[in-house]
Amino acid sequence: MPATASESIKASDIPDTPLPYAGIRVVEFTHMVMGPTCGLLLGDLGAEVIKVEPPEGDNTRRLLGSGAGFFPTFNRNKKSIALDLKTPEGVEAALRLIATADIVSENFKPGTMKKLGLDYGTLKARHPRLIYVSHKGFLPGPYEHRTALDEVVQMMGGLAYMTGRSGDPLRAGTSVNDIMGGLFGAIGAMAALRQRELTGCGMEVQSALFENNVFLVAQHMMQFAATGQAAAPMPGRISAWGVYDVFTVKDGEQIFLAVVSDRQWAVFCQAFGLQALLADPRLTTNNDRVRAREWLMPLLRAHLAGRSAADLSAVFEANALPFAPIVQPEQLFDDPHLNATGGLAPVRMNDGSLSKVPLMPFTLGGRRPGIRLQPPLLGEHNRELLQELGYADDAIAAFQSAAAKP
Repeated sequence: MPATASESIKASDIPDTPLPYAGIRVVEFTHMVMGPTCGLLLGDLGAEVIKVEPPEGDNTRRLLGSGAGFFPTFNRNKKSIALDLKTPEGVEAALRLIATADIVSENFKPGTMKKLGLDYGTLKARHPRLIYVSHKGFLPGPYEHRTALDEVVQMMGGLAYMTGRSGDPLRAGTSVNDIMGGLFGAIGAMAALRQRELTGCGMEVQSALFENNVFLVAQHMMQFAATGQAAAPMPGRISAWGVYDVFTVKDGEQIFLAVVSDRQWAVFCQAFGLQALLADPRLTTNNDRVRAREWLMPLLRAHLAGRSAADLSAVFEANALPFAPIVQPEQLFDDPHLNATGGLAPVRMNDGSLSKVPLMPFTLGGRRPGIRLQPPLLGEHNRELLQELGYADDAIAAFQSAAAKP
């Protein structure tokens, strides 16, 4: 949804208090989602993040369909420099840039950075304080040679099995491993910065899609370890709570309703005139209600079917019971809570228009880390950065010319 002119970012909107990673320079050789997410978090927290792009730009500047929003989502608070790493001049400029960095972040295929002479093994001899973050499909081991995608690791890591119905594995509805893998890479970089304070030395940090996915499904692995029974796919699971479902109500609307404690059960029954169920000894505890779901849920569905979703929402909210409307992503642009709390900020889209984008889901001193720099144009900061690295005007012009070629 477009942002209005009054919502455009102003210098006065940015607090004077330095952000926690102000003064840290990150040079990222990243593309798509995983690597850029790492830089996104560090940039939002104040780091100067320099995105090294090929002359044609990060491919996510041109993606369609589900990838159309990747670039503006994951590349705010960054500068862009366009370098052709297939040429000695491009690699030399990258090496000069790395010499000024605290952190290098990359998510190329295994071996690519080594071929360029930009791998950690090569760089740490020159820059022992450098922190080097690699985002891969797999941590080193038998699978590390494989090409991984979010969907690949969801399938082989049990998440697609748990998301879909039995016999119908289904990818989760967002790039969960790419995004979380990038966040774990950033957390590793933060830990390495603290370690450098203690030792004076940098280190390599590795984050991987497959291992991230396994971490996500650990609760289902441990359910098996605890019970000896394999976890069923989520649509067919045995819920831990008696009432924890999507209900279809008046005019075909849907709403998620939950009653997850014995106290809530009493409140729910009293609010909806279900005193007979409250007095039923077969439904005394949550575990009793779980065992009774086969006959209990049809009764509750029939009892609530004539109520509207808005009416049910009002009653559940008034009684502090968990509920949720079924919302599509595009409806979140108008969410009153997100807009009232500053959870959305104006961002420049690939075509130059403004929209809103979600900010990081935490506050520092009561503020959400905001947008200091809009997602950069390709090579937008070439001149600034190359001058800083000691390049003369004619050399800068040559880089600019190479970046301008189709």
